[in-house]
Amino acid sequence: MCGRFSLTATPREVQEPFGLEEIEDFPARYNIAPTQPILIVAADRPRAEGDNRTDRRALLARWGLLPGWVKDPADFPLLINARAETAAEKASFRTAMRHRRVLIPASGFYEWHRPPKVSKQKSTPYWIRPTGGGIVAFAGLMETYMSPDGAEIDTAAILTVGPNREMAPIHDRMPVVIAPEDFARWLDCLNQEPRHVADLMVPAADGCFEAVRVSDLVNKVANTGPEVQKPATGPEPDAIPARAAQKPKKAKPADSAPDQMKLF
Repeated sequence: MCGRFSLTATPREVQEPFGLEEIEDFPARYNIAPTQPILIVAADRPRAEGDNRTDRRALLARWGLLPGWVKDPADFPLLINARAETAAEKASFRTAMRHRRVLIPASGFYEWHRPPKVSKQKSTPYWIRPTGGGIVAFAGLMETYMSPDGAEIDTAAILTVGPNREMAPIHDRMPVVIAPEDFARWLDCLNQEPRHVADLMVPAADGCFEAVRVSDLVNKVANTGPEVQKPATGPEPDAIPARAAQKPKKAKPADSAPDQMKLF
């Protein structure tokens, strides 16, 4: 799964590769957690009747997808991730897979290697960043949820898939990464059904990311500065074997203020 990620690029560095005409200013964020607002890129409706071209827009969404049919969010699981292999079939994701696919800009993500239960070692956090720096686009899904009182909130989830070479020793899942040349196809929900973009939902190419062991500062949502990405010091943990497939654990909501959607 992907339970934390980062976006430290400047608005300009996001605007150009994602083809955005405009974007509001936002701060660098080093430790983005579930239920917090995340930046997503969506395709607008066609410009005119018969014109299949679309503009792209950047907007904020709560990280934790809420399908429109949910009656009480408090009684619904926090859906921060969706398994790419089954998203088109699951009731919580299939409508978004067909009609509301989005891109989620990121500077990288965090993952924890969890040793066997018999081991005395603690979980080891890793900062997974693009080799050579830069930003990537996670494949995402979006739903606009309307509460009983009529308030609307955009929500989103990150699609995940099995690991590539760098991730396999650390965790059995990783975010789906959409290459720039595939942005238009992924966002085109008018002409591209889920089966047409299934080939995009694969592990990132080997060598695309590098894993940096970091300290446990990243474990706390309150730690939001660049220190969470500083390489850890001290001896390396015991060699970590490739993980077998495991059932993903439910994510816990992060503490968030009522005005959290104003972070940007």
